[in-house]
Amino acid sequence: MIVKIVSKNFDIKDSHELEVALKHGRYSSLKKLFSMKPDEVTQEVTKSGLRGKGGGGAPTGEKWKLMPKDHPKPSYLVVNADESEPGTFKDRQIMEFDPHLLIEGIINSSYAINAHSAYIYIRGEYVFWAKRLNEAIKEAYEAGLLGDNVGGFGYKLDVTVHRGAGAYICGEKSALLESLEGKRGHPRLKPQQKEPEWFFGGPTVVNNVETISSVPFIINEGYEAYRAYGTEKSPGTMLFGMSGHINNPGIYELPFGVKMKDVIEQIGGGVKNGKKLKAVIPGGSSCHVLRADEIEDITLDYESLRAHGSSLGTGGMIIMDEDTSMPEVMKNLFEFYHHESCGQCTPCREGCGWVDKILAKILSGNGYKKDYDTILDACDMLNGKAICVFAPSVAFIANSYITKFKDEFYALLKDS
Repeated sequence: MIVKIVSKNFDIKDSHELEVALKHGRYSSLKKLFSMKPDEVTQEVTKSGLRGKGGGGAPTGEKWKLMPKDHPKPSYLVVNADESEPGTFKDRQIMEFDPHLLIEGIINSSYAINAHSAYIYIRGEYVFWAKRLNEAIKEAYEAGLLGDNVGGFGYKLDVTVHRGAGAYICGEKSALLESLEGKRGHPRLKPQQKEPEWFFGGPTVVNNVETISSVPFIINEGYEAYRAYGTEKSPGTMLFGMSGHINNPGIYELPFGVKMKDVIEQIGGGVKNGKKLKAVIPGGSSCHVLRADEIEDITLDYESLRAHGSSLGTGGMIIMDEDTSMPEVMKNLFEFYHHESCGQCTPCREGCGWVDKILAKILSGNGYKKDYDTILDACDMLNGKAICVFAPSVAFIANSYITKFKDEFYALLKDS
């Protein structure tokens, strides 16, 4: 069930160092890469079916194709390493154990979109991982793998690590770009048509760490080798995380399409202390929670989870046992969302606060049915009335908890 593509070098001693990385295949894609034209690289990635692994699942090649060929300003690649989603810890594994894979992927991807400057926007709290990236980048420059003549192939590329300041909202790509430009990290209004992102007025691609790190395998082995894993609509692999009440927490690279239940029981070792499974958050906290009885037929791919009313997200599964209080889980999440709302849009700024305060009232034993109904009203207010997806995501999350575990909430109400 476990495969090794992105995670191939994770268990090798000192795999973060360039000398070791080179011995284990890093930068081996460059010769083939620079024998191809940029459009051919994009086409190979498109045919592979590689999808964004930061939560959205958008086709990577199609995103690259939006880059204009003749824009007067420079093109940029921005790597989203602002891994702030609760329950998610996969990208930091790449940055810790195989940073040269990420750099190799950046070279591949930058060449495809004709970018000569790439930025890695990393979560502010990731101090160790930012240091490790900078050390790897320094090694790459000294070895001639970055700079004015990448690998001796005549391509210029500079890579810069930029640390964020601890704002969850900067994981949203347009807020990330605002922050990278030196402005407050507020999401931008979305264009009416498909187009690239824009960084200082130049066309830009924003991709997640794992997405970029998947590209060298595709270039080296060909799109068919990547499509040999996974399903037709969700090809390839993903780094899936398990945390919470699970015997074997960690990160595991799996092909898309494996059964969630099998992963929890066979790889995760089942629920801790022999207790029964109560609920699973399938892909980071921004996904709809699933009851234990809902996961029987779910496979870990975009289509299956969407069909069951949730989403794959970042692949970070949070496992909860039978003793877990779902109202308390929801309160914990909403303290986070209340704090992390950027405040730009009134429905989000006020709505997250309302829900957080109402949940506190219910948990203190002072809630009534009207408070429960007010949460439902707040969900309606949050949905579709803000600039970015933060508010509607929070609304969907809240709705999934209070409807799927209604009895637990009602048991806390004075007039239930």
